[in-house]
Amino acid sequence: MATIKEKINQLKTMEDKVKLGGGEKRIQKQHSGGKLTARERLEKLLDPGTFMEIDQFVRHRCTNFGMEKVEAPGEGVVTGYGTVDGRLVYVYAQDFTVIGGSLGEMHAAKIVKVQDLALKMGAPIIGLNDSGGARIQEAVDALSGFGKIFYRNTQASGIIPQISVIMGPCAGGAVYSPALTDFIFMVKNTSQMFITGPQVIKSVTAEEVTAEALGGAMTHNATSGVAHFAADSDEDCMEQVRYLLSFLPGNNMEEPPLVNMGDDANRREVSLNSLLPDNPNQPYNMKDLIKVIVDNGEFYEAGAYYAANIITGFARFNGRTVGIIANQPAIMAGCLDINASDKSARFIRFCDAFNLPLLNLVDVPGFLPGTGQEYGGIIRHGAKMLYAYSEATVPKITVIIRKAYGGSYLAMCSKDLGADQVLAWPSAEIAVMGPAGAANIIFRGDTEAEVKTAKYVEEFATPYKAAERGFVDQVIEPAQTRPRIITALNMLASKRESGLAKKHGNIPL
Repeated sequence: MATIKEKINQLKTMEDKVKLGGGEKRIQKQHSGGKLTARERLEKLLDPGTFMEIDQFVRHRCTNFGMEKVEAPGEGVVTGYGTVDGRLVYVYAQDFTVIGGSLGEMHAAKIVKVQDLALKMGAPIIGLNDSGGARIQEAVDALSGFGKIFYRNTQASGIIPQISVIMGPCAGGAVYSPALTDFIFMVKNTSQMFITGPQVIKSVTAEEVTAEALGGAMTHNATSGVAHFAADSDEDCMEQVRYLLSFLPGNNMEEPPLVNMGDDANRREVSLNSLLPDNPNQPYNMKDLIKVIVDNGEFYEAGAYYAANIITGFARFNGRTVGIIANQPAIMAGCLDINASDKSARFIRFCDAFNLPLLNLVDVPGFLPGTGQEYGGIIRHGAKMLYAYSEATVPKITVIIRKAYGGSYLAMCSKDLGADQVLAWPSAEIAVMGPAGAANIIFRGDTEAEVKTAKYVEEFATPYKAAERGFVDQVIEPAQTRPRIITALNMLASKRESGLAKKHGNIPL
């Protein structure tokens, strides 16, 4: 009979074997491809010494196609929990060195266990995806594993933050778990996502495309909008995930962390008084405005490369996290289109789920016209923004910087869609349409049209008509924007609002 010391030594030997994953040769191959291993990634993600692994000795029970002879240390996935900036998180990291990180029955069971724990404990879950997809030898058991993961992604949605990090291949059914989570990170040149790979596409449609062009980081960040963040390397990616978590609460019952940024809440920014060009048709960069009013100029943009005519991201005001949605006049004049509507609606709903106040910075001339937009369903997609703002119960503050015309004025969270405070710069123009265009319709054929049009523009290209009706709460000096936003946030901190009793609404998807 073995002694206690021998049993302890046996445990250490077994642990060492699991930690080696697929062995030195496969680890070297991972490194030569510019990628860290699953365990190295977790070391970069979590606070030093806090990772607690669970299920390291789980084994598959597949006997198909000689699988009974195949050893898969850790079942190709490392699971457990740890802390990020001292706050509990749950993690899983697929290990490409073990059978290509392929997902089988027990691999999925390990992921499902940490998903269940994260939901019970009310802590974020981060999945590091690096996998060849379903383990074909396990057939329907592998598909069942994916189904269990998808179901839990959906159940946890809006209760705990779910973050997916693509750090290698992610194909077929594997892509749907990330798509069901809140945010997707991808690493440039080493990560791909696609439903069907280049070979299948070539055989079915005769199209020739590389894996990177089909599903690389910039394809999904800029073209499809599937991913929200792009990183230059595995190390950069883990740092960015930590940064994102710093803005978020652990669950939907908590407030986000309050961080003393050392930035004066009463700081006036006189440069804002001269930010806008005198010509209302000239562009400017809305990000210049954002960086000036937020704490220490720190703004973490989500979806920076997709639908860049609208800006979404996180910042702090007096230490409190706020979600920002802003039109970008420097791109497409800040028009709303199909992609911008989808991007912003999803971001609004995330912020509302996790108690993050919404700040809307408005300079929008309208929805983008054209057959492409109409045929693509701009009516349905634009309605998503209307729905998301109307549904949101977090504090909503709208600042109208310049143009706010027609339906797009409403879609950027007007008073009627539930804005708690609407502030406007003196440069704000709130109208059914551009005042010059409106005057041309009203005074068409009038012999004094030119004089009347000039008078109409002077009277209606202002925020004061809306202020007369109470649709604007305050007209403010631009330099006062930061302190007025912070005052409004403080006033709204105790806001309590609940919707009508129903199972759920029917958002126009």
